[in-house]
Amino acid sequence: MLRGIASTKPSGRLIFYATGHLSKPQEADYRSLYKQATQNSRIIRSLGGFHEGCTVLIHFECHWDNILWFWSVLLANAIPVPSSPLSNVPEHRRKHLQHLSALLEGPICITRAEKLVLFDGVSGIRLYTAEAMLSQPLMSASHDGPARPHSGAAVLMLTSGSTGHAKAVRLSHRNILAAIRGKASVRKLPANGPFLNWIGVDHVASLVESHLHAMYLGVDQIHVHAVDVLSSPRSFLRLLSYHRVARSFAPNFFLAKLVAAMKTEDYHRGPGRPDLRNLAVLASGGEANDVETVAAAAAILSKYGAPKNVITPGFGMTETCAGAIFNLDCPNYDVHNNRPFASLGKCMPGIEVRITLPTGTPRGPVMLARANEPGNLEVRGDVVFDGYYRNSAATADAFLPDRWFRTGDTALLDKEGNLYLLGRLSDVVDINGIKLNTADIQTWIDQELGSRLSRTVCFPSQAPSASGSESTEQITVAYVPSPGVVDAADLVDMHDKIVETCLISTGSRPQVFALPDDRLLPVTSLGKISRVRVRTLFENGIFDQHITAYNSVIHTHRARSRGLPTSEAESHLLQDFADILGTDATVIGTDTPIFDLGFTSMDLIRLKRRIDIRLAIDIPLLTLMTNSTARLLATALSPLLSPCSSCTDDTPAPYSPIVTLRTTGSKPPLWLIHPAAGDILVFINLVHQLASDDRPIYALRARGLEPSEAPFTSIDEVITTYHAAIREKQPTGPYVIAGYGYGGALAFELAKRLESDPENETSPVAFLGVLNTPPHIKTHTRHVQANFNLTLLHLSHALGIVTEMYALGVESAGFGDLDPEDATARLLAVADKVRMADLGFSVDGGLERWAKVAHGMQSMAVNYEPEGRVGAVDVFHAGSGSLGDDVDHLSRWAEFAVEPVRIHEVDGEEYTMLRPENVLGFATVLKKAMRDRGV
Repeated sequence: MLRGIASTKPSGRLIFYATGHLSKPQEADYRSLYKQATQNSRIIRSLGGFHEGCTVLIHFECHWDNILWFWSVLLANAIPVPSSPLSNVPEHRRKHLQHLSALLEGPICITRAEKLVLFDGVSGIRLYTAEAMLSQPLMSASHDGPARPHSGAAVLMLTSGSTGHAKAVRLSHRNILAAIRGKASVRKLPANGPFLNWIGVDHVASLVESHLHAMYLGVDQIHVHAVDVLSSPRSFLRLLSYHRVARSFAPNFFLAKLVAAMKTEDYHRGPGRPDLRNLAVLASGGEANDVETVAAAAAILSKYGAPKNVITPGFGMTETCAGAIFNLDCPNYDVHNNRPFASLGKCMPGIEVRITLPTGTPRGPVMLARANEPGNLEVRGDVVFDGYYRNSAATADAFLPDRWFRTGDTALLDKEGNLYLLGRLSDVVDINGIKLNTADIQTWIDQELGSRLSRTVCFPSQAPSASGSESTEQITVAYVPSPGVVDAADLVDMHDKIVETCLISTGSRPQVFALPDDRLLPVTSLGKISRVRVRTLFENGIFDQHITAYNSVIHTHRARSRGLPTSEAESHLLQDFADILGTDATVIGTDTPIFDLGFTSMDLIRLKRRIDIRLAIDIPLLTLMTNSTARLLATALSPLLSPCSSCTDDTPAPYSPIVTLRTTGSKPPLWLIHPAAGDILVFINLVHQLASDDRPIYALRARGLEPSEAPFTSIDEVITTYHAAIREKQPTGPYVIAGYGYGGALAFELAKRLESDPENETSPVAFLGVLNTPPHIKTHTRHVQANFNLTLLHLSHALGIVTEMYALGVESAGFGDLDPEDATARLLAVADKVRMADLGFSVDGGLERWAKVAHGMQSMAVNYEPEGRVGAVDVFHAGSGSLGDDVDHLSRWAEFAVEPVRIHEVDGEEYTMLRPENVLGFATVLKKAMRDRGV
């Protein structure tokens, strides 16, 4: 290919910008590259220890050196091994190089003289400098490159495994040429349109997707260093415009930088306006693309002439010669499908993909996943490598007998055949039995803090257990603040937002720390931070002094700015808060709301349990939710501790169905209607995810959850009570209502009542959301309506007190036929005691009380038949991607709506759709659905 381009397109240019100099590039053409590489190949063949097919490590910083010596080694009929950036930590660097020395069997290494010091203390590598080699007299032309390529690998590309030790991916000429042809077929590029590359040549995307791809097409290629692009997104736009670039690369974190940068400068008019009419592909990979960022960046680029689908998310690995699966309709496809993260699209020629289900044994029978069902991502085809160099164990583990390569990623294919990556198995952290992907968490943090962050990395790490006898996994977040973050108040605010984001999305409290300089973070040639290497540095104590300094700043600021307790009751409550959060009470103020501290629904229940035991009272959960600071709660608890003369123990607490979850916002309030169990704790994670939606949020809770309350006796009583409460709080519409499960039917009845109000004719219900329940709830709940035991069993499963397997097993074995007391005793005997204690059920009989409320609600539906119509209904279906009969039942809402019903598919099952692992996706879909209805 090089010989051909040197003769057919001899004037094709390679343009190189030196670091920090984006005004005067150096140029070479394809003919001179071939000529110089051929001369260098003769020198290489004369080196001591050289033999055909040997490995040659090339370690340079500038693009020209890397490209020139790559071809020089290849033309010498040896195998080039581009060196990845070396660690700034001497011990880590030495171990890496010593590993390469052993792996490559004492290789020749070509570098610059100034880099020799990096190899001090490393044995076995035969070092040669480019300066010394090029000072030799010109060699004779007895060797002009091999007549045919070496039969083994064309190049070895280094990649880090889960242990941090580099593996060498063996890419053949056949792999690379198939990959180039496949990439060239994906989208037609403008004739003679140049490529712009800012990735180091040690990365496969730079070598194959940029350099060799451009050479194959015979077009110019521009190479600039990552530091100049990442530090100035506007410079990137200028380069794209000046060179009339057709193809380049921008990962998600850089697109976010671009969006933030363009908000601060008007680039839309004048002589400096970029011209991107030639830009056809801005490939994006290496990390998940969140749709909001992609849509915002695409809107900016299209203003300067780029097509709206110019951003092209894709999937690729070193093992697949970089990108091999591409999304050509981004962001439209993902916006249309309400996805928070962009699809990776479909396969190019040369690769095929499948999703398989875990079988329990590495070599067990293959079970293919259905559409939208998560599983293991596997690929095969001409672009897929054939193994790791001198690592037969890793090769055998990576390939199945039929040559499918196990990528180590989890993914799904949607019903259109588009790929969605769910994360790498090594990036998964297991928190309380829930598997969470740290890459997703990192994206959510970046979305929350935006331009206030310079860099962020979220990774799983080991945390000591409370007993100190074992360790458990935790989420750890390291970040570098942007230069504008200058004082302790800013750091504390960022810290709290990161903690809150993790709590909302995972239900787990992270360890968070800041680093003063992003140079402390190891990055790949893509500019992506290596989670594996950061985790190693963290667990080896490299960041300890920075963590200590950061914690000191956070704690000192909190201690100075907090509201001090004025009573013993407030002091005790602050200690309660701190113990639940696992933090120091001296950093929590008496006026700090517990939800601002990141309290989850489970934290709230644990707090109730703790205070109940300490004070020997039974605090209504509602009291905690409506008195969310230590000062307010101390005041609210005072009558319970010191009864007044007009109060008696049997005076029932006043019941109000409304729980205020957010008070502020300019949009119409969102009213959330409880499921059959009657409680509203299930909505707390959702409320946090709706923080950016700028609307008040209220929830309605059933009567009977507290000991002093009598349960409802009819659906009409429920609706009358809730209708009066809503009208008192929000006298006029438009009304925005959503009901979860059984609450969907209640929301429908409320919507009818509100729309028929004589005083509300001009303010109808603008949005009615139904979360996974059909209109005929008596059919949906028939098997438990007349059976308290089954209600108790299903509620216990939903609350995590018993496992799904246990619930299914005992239900089929006649659990519903037992005496209720026997059924309760049998269930409590196998219940998760820790979970029961967390919920407070082991002390106050709360489980049976909740079950009675749920059973009463379901029993009310025995004669319920939906009637009438509302304006519109939005149905949210959760079924792990399997639609089937559920959608047939849900689609019957069309009989009760004037406008066509809109059905939105969301992740999870009915019991899990609002849990941490699914709530972000649900909130994204809900916000769009409300926006589409004009609210």
